[in-house]
Amino acid sequence: MSYSEEGSNKLNELLEKNYDAEKGYKLAAQKVKNERLKAFFTERAQERYDFGHELKSEIRNFGENPDKGSSLAGDAHRSWMNLKASLSNDKDEAVLEETVRGEKAAVEEYEDILKDSNIPASTGNILMKQKNAIVASLNEVKTLERQA
Repeated sequence: MSYSEEGSNKLNELLEKNYDAEKGYKLAAQKVKNERLKAFFTERAQERYDFGHELKSEIRNFGENPDKGSSLAGDAHRSWMNLKASLSNDKDEAVLEETVRGEKAAVEEYEDILKDSNIPASTGNILMKQKNAIVASLNEVKTLERQA
């Protein structure tokens, strides 16, 4: 089985967004003062790095070429996160708010791709596992936000 061009494009977009999230989490870890948040963001950056490698491998398994680099939208989001954090009196809270927003968008993107009945089972399994990890992360960041 191979991917359709549309399916391949969607997976490559998801791959780029995982690169974006990894960079965003690294930036967030640098911005926050709270050590627990630094550790959380560092772990999430590694998780998204791992997600990217899983996606690249899956894309290659079906004879397609994975994209490299981050997206313009991700670069813009990191710039906004940077600006918002620098203007806010409570930087940790500002970074957490942006993280919640980004994770909600990621869950929606995964769900959109998972609706495609043409994706191979192996890809669906990877995407479901990654989406579930993002949902767990979103729940954790919401808890951290309430404690901040």
